[in-house]
Amino acid sequence: MYSDAELIKKLPGFTNHYVSVNGIRLHYVEGGSGQPLICLPGWPQTWWSYHPVATQLAEHYRVIILDIRGMGTSDKPATGYNKKTMAQDVYSLTQLLGLSKVALMGHDIGGMVALSFAFNYPEATDKVVLLDGSHPTEGMRYMTMLPAPGTFEAKMDGDNPYMWWMAFNQIKELPEQLLAGRFRYLLDWLFSYVMIDESHMSEFDRQVYAAAYNHPDSIRAATGWYRTFNQDIADANTYPRLTMPVLGVASYVAYNHMSMGLPHVAENVQVIGLQNSGHYMFEEKPAQVLEAVFNFLQ
Repeated sequence: MYSDAELIKKLPGFTNHYVSVNGIRLHYVEGGSGQPLICLPGWPQTWWSYHPVATQLAEHYRVIILDIRGMGTSDKPATGYNKKTMAQDVYSLTQLLGLSKVALMGHDIGGMVALSFAFNYPEATDKVVLLDGSHPTEGMRYMTMLPAPGTFEAKMDGDNPYMWWMAFNQIKELPEQLLAGRFRYLLDWLFSYVMIDESHMSEFDRQVYAAAYNHPDSIRAATGWYRTFNQDIADANTYPRLTMPVLGVASYVAYNHMSMGLPHVAENVQVIGLQNSGHYMFEEKPAQVLEAVFNFLQ
């Protein structure tokens, strides 16, 4: 029921593809025609996270939604989860497909990879859309260990965000031991905490992501995206500021961070705040996301 083959039936006009690039096998889905738009999902989701906006995007663009290294049915190798290597995965895919220049759209971890792509392959980057995700920087080292008094409640505090999973996912082996077969508990808590209205994350969607992350290898790979932050920060310190247009679309939980941080890494940047949406904006406010993206990419 939750396989790529079954899920793609629910997305008219899209097809599944599997390719070997950069030493690994990646899965992506594709639909539409026109200028290429590479879409990169985040934690703890898969390519399916784009389904609320995919068909509308495909009316205007050639949409390629990728399961990044370690996600979904893409390979989950032991190494290579630093964002520079993951960007190389994406670049290798664009070369295989004969795409000389692409726009990128990344959510959460996918935004980190999208920005790394722009840093490392500026000549292949047209525009970049970041949704609640940006490249790791030194600022991460100053994230609080304890929540500010009175701020760690049922919903994340946008002014004092407490993201304990950033540290939890640094731990080797323990997350997969604790969460294998039980990942739904984490999903439900997370969706409740970072969404304004968690009812927009359907029961079916929750089952899709639980099925994708319940296996120890899937959890190990996902924590790899976090355990490479030190290398990502070291790489970030070598990059010049970006010159291509960059759009940040930020929910209430990330607006302060993105509005302050993105101008330091990009010269031509715009940040739009969706203060009436939590972190999973495709599910909560798909129409507002699409409006922002279309106005920027046109």
